[in-house]
Amino acid sequence: MTVGEALAAGRERLRPSGDEGRFDALRLLEEVLGRNAAWIVAHRDDVVDAEAAARYDAALARRATGEPVAYICGAAGFFGRTFAVGPDVLVPRPESEELVQLALDALDALGAASRVCDLGTGSGVLAITLALECPSARVTALDVSPAALAVAERNARALGAAQRVRFVLGDAFDALDPDERFECVVANLPYVRSGDLRPRPDPTAFEPRLALDGGHDGLDAYRRALPGVARRLASPGAAFFEAGPDTAEALAGLAAASFPDARVSVHRDYGGRLRVVAVRRGSPPPSEKAANP
Repeated sequence: MTVGEALAAGRERLRPSGDEGRFDALRLLEEVLGRNAAWIVAHRDDVVDAEAAARYDAALARRATGEPVAYICGAAGFFGRTFAVGPDVLVPRPESEELVQLALDALDALGAASRVCDLGTGSGVLAITLALECPSARVTALDVSPAALAVAERNARALGAAQRVRFVLGDAFDALDPDERFECVVANLPYVRSGDLRPRPDPTAFEPRLALDGGHDGLDAYRRALPGVARRLASPGAAFFEAGPDTAEALAGLAAASFPDARVSVHRDYGGRLRVVAVRRGSPPPSEKAANP
């Protein structure tokens, strides 16, 4: 079998997934061959050895069941970096990059040595990205899952952020000193309604339910977390919470009730959907950017 034949066979096998299947077949072939798409196009007539062909077949079989490509490859891109992922953590979404950008803007305005907390860090993409993009920040990453925290710590070591992020196992802020405060808090907590969780072969069914299930209205995790964030957020300070397009406005209402002394706004992601609830406490920083409601 040649490279071109392998790609054609893979695309046919994943054809029920439409254009996504065509892309996935190429991505899996890149992973198996250790080559990029340009090389694959230029070497369509090269022969694929039996061992690589068998691994490609196995990868296609996994994807055909609905398993996310990121889990099959063991990695996903986020904010220009590659993070290790697996079934103990969510696959990073591009939509979360808007939250990172808002937090970076806030940190720029708040000044040097800001204390940052990532509540429910998962694979660590938010905490590690903020630590690397804002070298002066002191970042704490919290998670209740030991398995998820192990993935995050591995990512920090691989990306050179192991000395920049403190990882803490615990439920919300319980494991921290009661007097500890933060100028910036970020959180991507479960926000999918329980009734909206989909069974396999939907790719999200392979992700940890603990990181997805937000209860009957998608807001249970935030209801539990907001009072603690309100106590821990310094003034001036800012907090950013990711939500779904169908839960963002309701989350903004909960945030407004928990932060009566702060300004609450809802921001859209790069796809134009409501995505991030921002809370800003204290005097507006001079460089604060306007919300994009």
